[in-house]
Amino acid sequence: MSDRTNPGKAAPVTGGPVGTKARILAVAAELVARSPDGDVSTRAVCEAAGVGAPALYRHFGDKEGLLSAVVDHGWERYLAAKRERHPGTDPVQDLRDGWDGHTEFALRNPNLYRLMHSPAMRTPPAAALEAHRILTGDLRRAAEQGKLRLAPGLAAQMIMSANVGVCLMLVSRPATFTDETLSRRVRDAVHAVVFTPDVTTPGARPATPDTPDTPGVPATAARLGAQLRQNPSPAFTPAETALFTEWLDRLSNTG
Repeated sequence: MSDRTNPGKAAPVTGGPVGTKARILAVAAELVARSPDGDVSTRAVCEAAGVGAPALYRHFGDKEGLLSAVVDHGWERYLAAKRERHPGTDPVQDLRDGWDGHTEFALRNPNLYRLMHSPAMRTPPAAALEAHRILTGDLRRAAEQGKLRLAPGLAAQMIMSANVGVCLMLVSRPATFTDETLSRRVRDAVHAVVFTPDVTTPGARPATPDTPDTPGVPATAARLGAQLRQNPSPAFTPAETALFTEWLDRLSNTG
């Protein structure tokens, strides 16, 4: 085990045969996790991995390349559970669980999470784009069931930005953001804007044209747009379908 009295230094990796690149990456990820400020030096990584600097530079180029690899590794860990899950019959519950799982990952891996969402990482990893596609897919399923007020694309941006924002506050300023219910409260507030009232208000009846605060045209447009993307109508050419779905998105985003 590593010396807990010196969080900036990890014990060399020992055990079965491990490729040099994988060993360097594993050590770097450990040092990032244990560092007081989430930063690591290439010298510390080389010492802990038992390799020389030329080996690190050969595999990763420089420190930025090494940290980019750590970020990619973090995203793969984050996506592992999402890839394995099977979508349930209720996409809204899947979205609630997805938000909560996102927050749990951030709290378990604070340094890694900050690095994953650092402004210095100008090009989003492919895995980050995959996470956004998974979120958008769940929202499309909700739209197909008439549960969404907005177009899935806009709803995904709202949910992702809110989820990442609250997580960054929780892991960056834990002494200030101490309320354990904060993430759930923000989740419910955002979902109240994104979903129809019957979804976000327990016991509420499904909205009808005579129901006060019915989502009306925006929710109907979101549902129709999702269904049209899922099953394009042969009555329209591809160009007409694209134009029609664009109009539906505009209508749904007026809600």
